[in-house]
Amino acid sequence: MEQDFLKCGITGWCMEVLWTGCISIIKKDKKMTCNTSLLMFPIYGMASVIKPVSRILKNRHFVLRGIIYACGIFTMEYISGSFLKNKGMCPWDYSDSRYNINGLIRLDYAPAWFGAGLLFEKVLM
Repeated sequence: MEQDFLKCGITGWCMEVLWTGCISIIKKDKKMTCNTSLLMFPIYGMASVIKPVSRILKNRHFVLRGIIYACGIFTMEYISGSFLKNKGMCPWDYSDSRYNINGLIRLDYAPAWFGAGLLFEKVLM
């Protein structure tokens, strides 16, 4: 389980670096700047709980699995974000986004979390 936590933490960090780097390109940042936070490692590491869930869902269609993973990721993002926000430590704030909930999650990120869940599933095989 410890190894799975590390795999997910590193995978999540890499995904976030690629994601924020691509956004910087869209925003015409010639430096292609990307960023993340040390606090994100354990949050992404928590994706390791997908492993036992994926065993239960292994014969289900990938769309159902992706939806379940995205819902789980949204839930954990909201919970961890709420905790960190109360401590003044939340590294993200989606308040300016149209489809945000309390500045903690962005519903328009559902396709990204759908894909991330399926990626974590593959990483944990």
